[in-house]
Parts: sequence; C-alpha cells; structure tokens
Amino acid sequence: MQVVQINWVVNPFRGDKFEHAWRSRAEAVLDYGASAYALFRSKEDPLKFTQLSYFEDKLDWDRYWLSEEISDARAEISGWYQVPLLPVWHSVVDASTRERAPAQSDG
Repeated sequence: MQVVQINWVVNPFRGDKFEHAWRSRAEAVLDYGASAYALFRSKEDPLKFTQLSYFEDKLDWDRYWLSEEISDARAEISGWYQVPLLPVWHSVVDASTRERAPAQSDG
C-alpha cells in the first residue's frame, strides 16, 4: 500500500472557505480506488492542511488528481492556496488501529 500526501498552504482569510469547499473533493478520492483518505487542518497554523490518500496503485491516484472533476475543482478555488502542489508518495511500512474500550459506568 502507498500513501500520497498533499500539503495545502491556504492564503490568508481563505481557510474556512477552503475547508468547506475541499472536504467533498478530498472524499471523492474513494470513488477513484482509494481505500482511505484523511484531510487534516493544523491547530497551530489553521492555513495548513494535509490531505492523505491510500492507494494500491499510483494510476488510481492519477485518475483522481487529473480527472475533470478534481481539475475543475482546483481551478474553482485557484487563488485560495499556494502553488505548486507537489504529491509526496510514501510506502506504508506498518499501520494499525485500535478501537477505544467503552467507558465503564459505576452504577
């Protein structure tokens, strides 16, 4: 499995608009073969966003990123973020999740 990371740096006064506009576009990656995705917004610098997408095949990422849908979406919000946007690829070496234990009540 591979993970592609996009670091978005949003221009001042555009953070909330970007978050609202890009959430559904980030999720659309699932329609192109991603097994999971995440969109993070920094608490220390609310103009910095990180988008992660998990793929078995890089070609599926290219189909998403270069699709008419996502290309048009990036064009719609051009001027809201700094360019260039450079995808960074990572190999997943290890990953895990753990469900939280339910809270126990005392009575």
